[in-house]
Amino acid sequence: MIWDTNALSAWADGAQSVREAMRECREVFIPVIVLGEYLFGIRKSRYREEYEEWLRKNLPKTQIVSVTAQTANYYASLRLRLAEKGRPIPVNDMWIAALTLELGLPLLSRDAHFDVVPGLVRKSYG
Repeated sequence: MIWDTNALSAWADGAQSVREAMRECREVFIPVIVLGEYLFGIRKSRYREEYEEWLRKNLPKTQIVSVTAQTANYYASLRLRLAEKGRPIPVNDMWIAALTLELGLPLLSRDAHFDVVPGLVRKSYG
C-alpha cells in the first residue's frame, strides 16, 4: 500500500488507526514526494529531533518509491483529465496519485480529494 503524508505523520505520532492499517500491508511504499513533505513538516516542528529519530528507525521498514518517466506520463494524463473536468487536486498529490496508478496499489490517505482520480483506490484510516 502507498502511504500519503498524513498517514506517515499519523504513524509517527503512534495513531492506533494507522497501526491497524499496517496489519493489512505487506509492504509500506512511501513516495519520495511524501518523504519530502514529511521532512519539510518535521523541520518546522518543535519536536524535530524526536521525529528525525523516529524516521531513522522506521524509514528502513518502508520502500521509497521514486518518480520515473512513466510516472510523468501518468501525471500528465491525469492532470489534463482532471483539469478538463474542472476537478484539479494539489500538485504534489497529483504526483502521488500518478505513482499510485502506475504501481496499481491502493493509497492510504485521509484526503478525500483523491477520490476524484479515476482508477485510484483510496483507503482511509481512523
